[in-house]
Amino acid sequence: MSTPGTTALHIYENDIREVLASDGVTMQRKAELLVSISELEKTRLDAARALVAANSADMESLQLLKEMVQPKTKFRTGPTEMTVGTMSGRNTHMINTVGSDLFDKIHKSRVLMVGAGGIGCELLKNLVMSGFADIEVVDLDTIDLSNLNRQFLFQRHHIKKSKAHVARESALAFNPNVNIKSYHESIYESQFDIAWFKSFDVVLNALDNLAARRHVNQMCLAAGVPLVESGTEGFVGQVTLHVKDSTACYDCEPKATRKTYPVCTIRSTPSAPIHCIVWAKSYLFSMLFGRIEDGGDIQNEQETSENAKELENIRREEEATKRLRKAVGSDDYGRMVFEKVFSDDIKKLLTMEDMWKHRRPPTPLNLEECTRDAPAIPANPGLEWDQKPWSLQENVQVFLQSVQELGKRLIEAQKSDPEYALAFDKDDEAALNFVTSTANLRAHIYGIEQKSRFDTKEMAGNIIPAIATTNAIIAGMIVVSAIKVLDGKWDECTNMYLKGGLHSEKLLPPNPECPVCSSRYLVLRLNTKTAKLKDVIEIVTEDPDGKGLSIPGDLTIENDGRGLYDPDFDDNLDRTLEDMKIHHGSRLTIQNEYDEEDSKVVTLVLSIEQEDSSANGDFELVGDKNIFAGRRRVVPKPAPEPVVHAQGTERKGEGVEGNGTGEGAKKPKVDDDPILIDDDGAVMVVD
Repeated sequence: MSTPGTTALHIYENDIREVLASDGVTMQRKAELLVSISELEKTRLDAARALVAANSADMESLQLLKEMVQPKTKFRTGPTEMTVGTMSGRNTHMINTVGSDLFDKIHKSRVLMVGAGGIGCELLKNLVMSGFADIEVVDLDTIDLSNLNRQFLFQRHHIKKSKAHVARESALAFNPNVNIKSYHESIYESQFDIAWFKSFDVVLNALDNLAARRHVNQMCLAAGVPLVESGTEGFVGQVTLHVKDSTACYDCEPKATRKTYPVCTIRSTPSAPIHCIVWAKSYLFSMLFGRIEDGGDIQNEQETSENAKELENIRREEEATKRLRKAVGSDDYGRMVFEKVFSDDIKKLLTMEDMWKHRRPPTPLNLEECTRDAPAIPANPGLEWDQKPWSLQENVQVFLQSVQELGKRLIEAQKSDPEYALAFDKDDEAALNFVTSTANLRAHIYGIEQKSRFDTKEMAGNIIPAIATTNAIIAGMIVVSAIKVLDGKWDECTNMYLKGGLHSEKLLPPNPECPVCSSRYLVLRLNTKTAKLKDVIEIVTEDPDGKGLSIPGDLTIENDGRGLYDPDFDDNLDRTLEDMKIHHGSRLTIQNEYDEEDSKVVTLVLSIEQEDSSANGDFELVGDKNIFAGRRRVVPKPAPEPVVHAQGTERKGEGVEGNGTGEGAKKPKVDDDPILIDDDGAVMVVD
């Protein structure tokens, strides 16, 4: 039975806690009251001990004594420490659920979250409310109006601001005691190297594109850090766990190839809005501002007697467009492009009369007529401008403005990097304006329905509408997976799927034929300013002072799809790594052919780490150098074709990040398309 003294202490403590919860109390006063509670706990402990000594303790007092004498666990929260016994009620339920030992691991863990979009917003909120106290967030994207219906850490006044930075600020409002570091950067930047990835206990992906997912997968394999992958698509989603040498990696299962379109349909005879959008995005944008070989949505056709004339006309058209590119950035560039693609090229198509016997012929545009009495483009367009199809005059004006802006941006970037090229980004306003206006002008020429910028972004950005509830469920499942990883209970870890309900399956083993996770990953520290390609070959083929690898056979060396060396191509041997644009954070993929002993065949990925202090010839290999143990790649990839650049010859081809396909492979449960998205973009799904 409680004594009047202990009852009074409880009443007084409750009064203090009510004051602490009030918004009208200064931080200084709250700090003083917290000290008072600590003194009350000491008094209550003394009272409980006295009751025990007098043999008059009731059950309440005994429970009180038990709670007061048990050790209290301290947790780091930035520059301060927090104790379980005096921690605010924020984490009480979490501690009761997982226990103080596991909560300690959660609180002390370092977590990397890549992506701050639909899933990312929900995930970051969950992390800070679940006891995670050291989080880093990377996202290059900025906030768009279309994000606000599901990315609830953002508000209207955040539009055009960094997703990573705003997500951090909003999450800190939920829990100001956590440490969140945000980066408005691309995850491909060299600062996010192997050493940086190794500093985390777990990596959580909330991305919306295949290339970035594959990059993070490779970095986690090289760093040996568990990766929790995720994605949503409408009402379905998935969370998968990938652990080096223990489970399948992200690339172990083949991803479906995306929809492509015959070149003649796209370039000469479009019949649907998507044909015009693909032409604008994958052909004309690349021809004018990107890499000429880009055009992944357009499929080359085999020449036949029926299409020979059409294909020949397309080839002449391409050559003329390439010559036109030399004028990029000039004041007259927009007019020159307009007259060529919307007038001259259409007139040439009309000369092929057989093509239009059963089709509506296109109608060329006249620039002077299209710009006569044109209305002014709004300086700050609102939602209506984004969601209505533009008039012909509006499309022409937007086209001319976007061509000028993109051209100047390209010229400026090429001053520091002559090989720089623009890539289409659905969140780049100038790029989206270009594709929208170009596609609509082409649609007008062919009598096809025109689309608003909102619709074009959805189609060109390969967007499948996202649902906030799905994102929230998947974000919760990610946190559950992360906690299991930190607890080390691998037998309880599963891959989880949301499709008509929640489902789970055991973690899949590594695919022995996967070229990504069957590769060996090491870090090579050297001075890229002085080290030459032949030095790298010596390091991997010989064993100087017991520091090399002694890889036998003929080698091929690639960097991001560029062929740098093979037995029939040794032009780069005397070039420094820096000269070949191999720098800190770059990866070299090395494969050997050795018929004498299969166990000596290996794929090696070297992550370059710049060491300015290294003398000429000095190097250090970091990682497990027993590269011939365990799984192997099955078939070496053929050497890519050579391509000549201004500073030397390189080879063009796919690296280990290329799409994989395989007969008989297990079909992914949800990832039926190339990517499961979290919000703004992923796969082209068009009938």
